[in-house]
Amino acid sequence: MSIPAQASGAPDAEPDGPEDRLRRFATIWSRAIFPSTATSMTRPEFEQHLLPLARALSDTLHARPFDPAPASGVGSALVEAHCTDPDALSSTLGVVDSYLVLYCGSNGPATLSTEDSRSRCARIQHAVAGGFSQALRERTLAEQEAIARSALSARSHAEQALHATEARFRAVFKDAAIGIGIADLDGNLLEINDTLTRMFGGLENHVLSHRLNEWVHPEDTPQVWKYYSELVRGEREHYRVEKPYYRNDGTVLWTNLTVSLLRDPEGRPEYQLALMEDTTERRLLNLRLRYEATHDALTGLPNRTLFFERLEKALSAGDGSRFGLCYLDLDGFKAINDSLGHASGDRLLVEVADRLQSCATAPGEMVARLGGDEFVALTTGPDTAEEVDELACRILGVLATPIRLDGRELTVRGSIGVVEGPAGERSAAEVLRSADITMYRAKSAGGNRFELADAEADARAITRHGLTTALPAALERGEFFIEYQPLVHLDDGSVHGAEALVRWCHPQHGVLGPDRFIALAEHTGLIVPLGRWVLEESVRQANFWQERHTDGGPLRINVNLSPAQLHHPRLVAETVNILERSGLEPGALCLEVTESALIGADEDLLKPLRQLAEMGVDIALDDFGTGYSNLANLRRLPVSVLKLDRSFTQGMQHHPADPVDLKIVEGIVSLAHSLDLAVTVEGVETGAQAEQLRRLGCDTAQGWYYARPGAPDRIHSLLLADAV
Repeated sequence: MSIPAQASGAPDAEPDGPEDRLRRFATIWSRAIFPSTATSMTRPEFEQHLLPLARALSDTLHARPFDPAPASGVGSALVEAHCTDPDALSSTLGVVDSYLVLYCGSNGPATLSTEDSRSRCARIQHAVAGGFSQALRERTLAEQEAIARSALSARSHAEQALHATEARFRAVFKDAAIGIGIADLDGNLLEINDTLTRMFGGLENHVLSHRLNEWVHPEDTPQVWKYYSELVRGEREHYRVEKPYYRNDGTVLWTNLTVSLLRDPEGRPEYQLALMEDTTERRLLNLRLRYEATHDALTGLPNRTLFFERLEKALSAGDGSRFGLCYLDLDGFKAINDSLGHASGDRLLVEVADRLQSCATAPGEMVARLGGDEFVALTTGPDTAEEVDELACRILGVLATPIRLDGRELTVRGSIGVVEGPAGERSAAEVLRSADITMYRAKSAGGNRFELADAEADARAITRHGLTTALPAALERGEFFIEYQPLVHLDDGSVHGAEALVRWCHPQHGVLGPDRFIALAEHTGLIVPLGRWVLEESVRQANFWQERHTDGGPLRINVNLSPAQLHHPRLVAETVNILERSGLEPGALCLEVTESALIGADEDLLKPLRQLAEMGVDIALDDFGTGYSNLANLRRLPVSVLKLDRSFTQGMQHHPADPVDLKIVEGIVSLAHSLDLAVTVEGVETGAQAEQLRRLGCDTAQGWYYARPGAPDRIHSLLLADAV
């Protein structure tokens, strides 16, 4: 890439404006690399030459979407401008690291965050270094061809041209920007250029005192010396590898090494020609970028990317290897962030990370931060079943000590999901999903504990998640339907009404009862549209019954209201609208509200129920006796029906009935009737039970003794048969 210099006739830049800051950056850059540049330009001319390159770096910094690729052209342009000295690249990377964001960070359309600008700057440095190295490599290969041609020409030309040829060879050899060395077939170095000497620390004697086969490094691959042996035997013409060397001071020099075989006029192997490109800084930059990409910036722990690499490696191990994983989520961390601020929350996470690291110090153990307040600890080995439990206990133990933050002592608690098992049976994603599910099970159990993964519990959680995501579409596709269970007068056995019970015809799981999806609908907020649909369908069906069955058909339809529906601001308006559109009288509708939903209810919550009751809609208190409410509160609730929970009447299913149950039910019925409340009993399953409840004065009942929930046309088909 060649970027032309800006025309000298450009207008003066506004003081401290974007153009002025860009020029100052170019000035700093030119002063840093001009001393190591082989160019005929003066320093002001060279600065003017760098200005469009600086603008290219600034534009790359602010590009959206960000793409560091254009910065590689800057590195190529430096080589084209004869800035081939390694110090020029090193100085350029230093200037970009220190001054690009400082002078050009605010030149774009939007101000970059500190973390974003640092990340972009690092990737720009990497691109500049890559472009520089690529251009230098291409130039090196061209020089290598020139050297080879010169060497061959020196052996084939006439005697009178030998001196000129050798002079050209020496010029190329001495001034080359890469290290060049010539050795015999025994590995003795015969000659090296100045660049190679500088690469090894500037001590020519130190370099020449070694034979090539003595430059062994622990990170050498076996292929390096295999290629070397083949080359000196004449079986290979050249090879190219990445090879490290030790310098005289003990530091490591990383190089791209190209070795070629030089033959005599008869074709016999005679010399080795080595070309070395110093890649140490580029390698260090790559290592730094790799570290930043695989470690959490806040805590310094391995991040999700590196953790998945380690976990996948552990799961792919054979020979009976096992693994154990602890998935930790801090309890109540959001409250700390909300009350103390995110800065304090970050300091808390750093302290937690330090403590977790102290728990996983054995071989095969590691701790990582997945994000937010979620951490994982991994242990591997043959006996992880006990080790992972001990690891989870250690984690809870170190978290138990309060953390002092901003003059406060904060107690940190955590919930841990533990997964342990043999390698090779599950993928990393499956293991982490199981750990996540198990962690939430520990959190639901009160937190500050760990739970072991259970395949059945995982399957249930996955099913629940699938049902949750399928709920909205199921309502749109009409997968829900309603079954009706008769409400029977106990005194004469006639059908008094019916309770509407919603069902879900799921494409995979078949017909699901409300216990499988109502709680999920509550959690997702879908209960409001679902409840509205149930009310509309039930009222429509009740009106149909009234029109077709004038000879004693159901006079009332009971529909359940969830707590979320009670809080919905349009409950009254929508109920009135549904009744008016269907033509059903308000007195034919009974809305059932669970006792637990009304415990401690204030007047704002009771107001819509009062309005509905005043219209003539009956309000039933469902599951009465399970909410531990004060019986005196019945006087302030706008209810007209008590639905007695089945737990009070189970002792009456057989004769003789439990005398304690008889006394309790008798007392509730007496209290209800004194308050002008009707009593409905749920879960009637035997004739003995029905007869006993009739004697106690209960008004209506429902249960399998009469009929199971079914289609609306079966509402009068009573079984009157014991179901137990």
